[in-house]
Order: sequence, then C-alpha cells, then structure tokens
Amino acid sequence: MKAIEAFIETQGGPEVIEWREVTLDNPGPGQLLVRQTAVGLNYIDIYHRDGTYPIDLPGGLGLEAAGEVVAVGEGVHGFKPGDRVATFGPERSAYASARLVKASSLFKLPSAIDDDIAAAALLKACTVEALVERCAKVEAGWPVLVHAAAGGVGLILVQWLKAIGATVIGTVSTEAKEHAAREAGADHVIRYKQDDVAAHVREITDGQGVPVTFDGIGMATWEVSLKATARRGLIVSYGNAGGPVTGVNLGILAQHGSQFVTRPTLFDYYLDPGERAAGAARVFEMIGSGAVTVTIGQRYGLQDAARAHADLAAGRTTGSTLLRP
Repeated sequence: MKAIEAFIETQGGPEVIEWREVTLDNPGPGQLLVRQTAVGLNYIDIYHRDGTYPIDLPGGLGLEAAGEVVAVGEGVHGFKPGDRVATFGPERSAYASARLVKASSLFKLPSAIDDDIAAAALLKACTVEALVERCAKVEAGWPVLVHAAAGGVGLILVQWLKAIGATVIGTVSTEAKEHAAREAGADHVIRYKQDDVAAHVREITDGQGVPVTFDGIGMATWEVSLKATARRGLIVSYGNAGGPVTGVNLGILAQHGSQFVTRPTLFDYYLDPGERAAGAARVFEMIGSGAVTVTIGQRYGLQDAARAHADLAAGRTTGSTLLRP
C-alpha cells in the first residue's frame, strides 16, 4: 500500500517539514495497517518539530489520528479489517495517509463518535481527563482558573470542569475567543492582554485565589498563575506555548502560600493498559453524552501542515485543528 508521510531531517521552523511517498508492507506481529481519514494537530507537534522536545532524526511528526483498519498482523486480538480506530501515540508519524501502528496504541471507536471528532479530540480530551480527574482531582464547587480557555485543550477543559460542577475562570486573548470560552460554559472570562488576570481572579474569589490553576502557556503566565492560585493551591503546568518554565526557585512556592506545582505528561497517566482503557472510556462517555462538545475550528489539507503549524503557534486558531489526508 502506498502512502504519503511527513518527516523532518532537522528541527526548526515549519519549513523543515518535508513529504515523501512510501510503500507500506503487510503489518508485522502486533501491528495494524491503518488507512487514516483525519489527523489531529497538537502543540506537542510543534515541540517535536522545533526542538523544544528532542527527537531522533530523521523522524516523523504527529501523534493523533483516526482511520480504518486495512490489515491485521499476527498476534493481534480485538481488531479486524474495517474497524474504526484512533490513536494519540506515543509513536509519532501520524502525519500520513496510511501507516503501520502498534495495536497497543489504538482505541476502537464507538459508533457515536465519528473519525473527525476522534482525531480532533482524543489526545486533548484524554489530557483533560487525566488533568482534571486524576491529577488535580477537582471537586464540584471549586473555582478553577484555565489559561488559554479557547484553545483546543482549553475548550474541552472548560466544558469538562462545568460538567463536574466547578466554577470556571478562563483567560483569552481576543473578543472572538472570549465568545468561544463563554459558549463552552466559562463563568468568567478575562482578556489577559488588557486586564490584570491575578487581580480579577482574587476579586472573583473574594481574595482567596483558586485552588487549582491549569496553565498550558508556561513561562509567559507563570507569575500570573502564582499570584492567582490560593494558599496551598495547585498549579498544573501542562504546556509550553509561552515558553517552558525554567530556573524555578522552590522558595517562590512558599512565598505565595505553600503552593504545589506539577508538570504532568499525558503518557504517565496512560501508561498502564487498564488506565488507558478506563481513561478513554471516560472520554467517550463525556463526548457521547454531550457533556463535552468538540469544536473543530479549522481544517487543512495534510500537506498544508507547515501552514497549520504557523497558524497554531501565532494564536490564529480556535478549538481543535484537523489535517485531512
């Protein structure tokens, strides 16, 4: 089977993304051959491309995709040709029209969730499930701060938190993104480019601050997160869109009220097969019930991935982004 796939020989800007035609063999033991119908774009793809996260070179890009099983390798159980499946890694090379994938990395899709929604949401929604329910263990009634509330993860975070009864304070950059965050259910939305976020959060929470801050921005919002989070509160720093948080003096956590901070990675929460199955089942439940609606803000052709990367890095996207093989 012939396919088109992306690869990079060096890390750098979007221009380092190249394309090639490959011929795929029959799947080996433990593998499936999958024809992909939708590929998800995520900020981690930029980190792999630009060198924030080192990878072996030459290497592929992309973690998240959905498609149809074409062939099944020896020793694979629970899958058959024609099954609809999705993955969020950890193997890269999702930027492809077809590829060989380990069966252990795939989830069979429920009939109620189409390929576009799966590719747009699986990595992001599983991230949210792990962050909210197993990392921060948010409870009903808590006020929670969500940075970048109109992003791909942010919109799902807002909806998930509202579904479990939290009060959501979101930060956004533009009027359009404020509207998107409010539509998702945010109780309060702060335009961080023109307002003092920490002061507004303290005002909303009667001076206490929030018990949990979800910060996918990183260094650019680190100080704000410290100032907005309550005494003994938790900062969940899960992304680097505004640069990685480095050179942190742990004493700063004491100065801001004996705070906690964690830098979680999705795959540490989806390492065990039982955890993977339970987490994905919870995600499918939340999407299937309508508690979480996935917003696909934009679609690009697969080979327009470089432009999609540039738009995502510049903040020109809203919600989730798909690449169409």
